[in-house]
Amino acid sequence: MTLAPTTDNASFTILCVDDEANILSALRRLFRPHGYTVLVAGGGAEGLEMLAKEHVDLIISDMRMPGMDGATFLAEARRLYPDTVRLLLTGYADMDSTIAAINAGQIARYIAKPWNDQDVVLTVREALERKALEREKVRLEALTQAQNEELKSLNSSLEQKVEARTAELKTAHEKLKQNFLTSIRVFSNLIELREGLISGHSRRVADLGRKLANRLGFAPAEAQDVMVAGLLHDIGKIGLPDELLAKPVSHMSGDELGVLRKHPVTGQAALMGLENLRRAGTFIRGHHERWDGQGYPDRLSGLAIPYGARVLAVANDFDGLQIGTLSPRKLKAEEAVTFIQQNRGKRYCPQVVDALIAELGAADTAAAIGNEHSPSSLKPGMVLARDLVTRDGVMLLAADFVLDDNLIRQLRELEASEGIRLAIAIRPERK
Repeated sequence: MTLAPTTDNASFTILCVDDEANILSALRRLFRPHGYTVLVAGGGAEGLEMLAKEHVDLIISDMRMPGMDGATFLAEARRLYPDTVRLLLTGYADMDSTIAAINAGQIARYIAKPWNDQDVVLTVREALERKALEREKVRLEALTQAQNEELKSLNSSLEQKVEARTAELKTAHEKLKQNFLTSIRVFSNLIELREGLISGHSRRVADLGRKLANRLGFAPAEAQDVMVAGLLHDIGKIGLPDELLAKPVSHMSGDELGVLRKHPVTGQAALMGLENLRRAGTFIRGHHERWDGQGYPDRLSGLAIPYGARVLAVANDFDGLQIGTLSPRKLKAEEAVTFIQQNRGKRYCPQVVDALIAELGAADTAAAIGNEHSPSSLKPGMVLARDLVTRDGVMLLAADFVLDDNLIRQLRELEASEGIRLAIAIRPERK
């Protein structure tokens, strides 16, 4: 049986080394039909010169050659070109030398003389197929390594892009949130423009409501809704007559009270079209309900009153008692606290009253250690603890605003130009 040539062998080069020209001619004739590139050398030294000039995949060397024998040549070829496949031609009488050559040159196979052409071709083909597999293995490993490095680089780049995009979205979200809250505060200011002497009431209610909500463990979103409801809790009064707004509740007639008590429902209705303000709207509707069920507009009682509305009721009445909208005269802060404590469990939710007492105690402590700053002591990165409002009731900056160099400079210039002293409440730094 004659082995058919294959077209895949064209990329392989064979070097045949022998001192007999007829052996070299026979090997050349044997391999040429199979598509191999066949090089020949008449001895070991010539073979090494050929290896230095040409890329060789497989060497077939005779054992007995003058000068440099096959064992020495193959050992040197292994040292210089370890990736070549090495085969040895030898006779049966040279077995000891063959074993020595195999050990020294790490010969893949030896071929006994006289050889069988088909056996030689099959031996060479198998050896080169193994080399092709090894070559492909190395190529695939290199390709895999390169792809892994590229994938690692892409993953790292993707992670950086995701982190950067996430940071951008977070910044955009925070900006939208701040813009939303600032818009609410501006709208609250517009509502308060007609309140005259009680201007600032909504901001104080919002600030205290948020503090109480945080103390009571509200989720951040719900605490924010309490604050927003505080800013807008009187939005339903926007269409009421000025003389009614200026009159304390205790001096109103029955008809006037009837008109006034519609404002929680009107306020909720005004916000119903805004999805982000719907929960705040429920707090506004319920902020005049009483714990004992004697409030309005729905005469809810106890836990049936939304928690945020119960917080808003205490914050609203605490400030209302001090500005004279709920009583014939303006009460001092301690008198307002006494009134609210006396109505704990009647008008007001006990938990919220307790939170108010604790919050006022904490506020006294904060005042004692001095959390107010003048513009000259401000530093970039400081955060406002509450709204910065002028003596005329105009809000300059909203609570939670982060100060920068430009704002600090403007505050210092305002203080100097107006001849006023600004007391700016700064939130304590987080440890």
